[in-house]
Amino acid sequence: MLRKALAGMDKVLSLIGRESDLFTEDIGANEAVLEAAVRENAFLVIGGGGSIGQAVTKELFRRNPKTLHVVDISENSLVELVRDLRSSLGYIDGDFQTFTLDCGSLGFEAFMESGVHYDYVLNLSALKHVRSEREPFTLMRMIDVNVLNTEKTLRLGQGAGMGKYFAVSTDKAANPVNLMGASKRIMEFFLMRASAEVPVSTARFANVAFSDGSLLHGFDQRLAKYQPISAPRDVKRYFVTARESGELCMMSCLLGENRDIFFPKLSEKLHLTTFSDIAVRYLAQRGYEPYLCESEEEARSRIFELEPRGKWPCYFFDSDTTGEKDFEEFFTDQEKLDMDRFRSVGVIKNPLIADDPRPDRFLAQIDAMKSQRRWTKEDIVGLFEEMLPELKHKETHKNLDQRM
Repeated sequence: MLRKALAGMDKVLSLIGRESDLFTEDIGANEAVLEAAVRENAFLVIGGGGSIGQAVTKELFRRNPKTLHVVDISENSLVELVRDLRSSLGYIDGDFQTFTLDCGSLGFEAFMESGVHYDYVLNLSALKHVRSEREPFTLMRMIDVNVLNTEKTLRLGQGAGMGKYFAVSTDKAANPVNLMGASKRIMEFFLMRASAEVPVSTARFANVAFSDGSLLHGFDQRLAKYQPISAPRDVKRYFVTARESGELCMMSCLLGENRDIFFPKLSEKLHLTTFSDIAVRYLAQRGYEPYLCESEEEARSRIFELEPRGKWPCYFFDSDTTGEKDFEEFFTDQEKLDMDRFRSVGVIKNPLIADDPRPDRFLAQIDAMKSQRRWTKEDIVGLFEEMLPELKHKETHKNLDQRM
């Protein structure tokens, strides 16, 4: 069984064009410190039912924490998390519990005010899809989840005696061109402001291969449902595995200094790959040869003809949707870097943000929009641009829901 599990991880690595895990040496060099920190402290993981949240929870669980509580809005995700942990790692000596709660709700406020204490709060909840900016209502929820809930859970953690707060960011927060990335950059802004009162850290990293809802996870769904595979052929991206995402978040939380942003050292020459190339390797692993179609209609119509012949219909296209970044980056030219502390992790060293009126003005304008129960996407874009003068929003008036 262990050999099969390891083989599964090797398959994911080969699909994303790598031969080995990124953080093995850094984890090994710091394992004693990590184990002691986990064993001696109490942790709350918010958004623990998502792909990254589950990966972080597993990394903490395997190191036998004193307390590990996990919150998520999805009851089914928490059920699967518990089954996965019990079936792979078993049990811990400490207090492990899950709670089906929305971290933006009154119920979560009451939970945090009930006398619980956490040394570390890790917030992995996020609206992560670029498609969330296609209309103003989901876009406002993205602000709620990515920005306002971060501010709220941090303050609630402070009230419960929290010692350190971690929230996950994204590579798309560096020089953002889409509103999802911009929302996470604004979240970082709020974190740096709060760092005067409580230590904070975060992490930017690449696409998590085969995470729930991702295009690569969609490959599994398409094969299971006998449907064609569709992917952009001109978009190059970095990828990390689910376990690597959990390791990076844990390292940032436990090893990061106040205001640190951790990111993986990935090589443009060695690690960038296209979705279409991954699709070809994915099909090869499953014994199929890709059959390139000229249109979505052709791809849909030929699946039952091609599959018995060991071929799978694919539609590869040039991307033209809103918010797609031409290239990926983890830091900007203006950010101060520490590239020497770790072998495979870089660290952005951030200054304290104080006496800047933009965060309060942002909150006031969001409150005004909500109280009027009326806002447009253009209103929010303007507000984001006021908050982030560097934002270069890329609008094509096309979105991913218009693709197969």
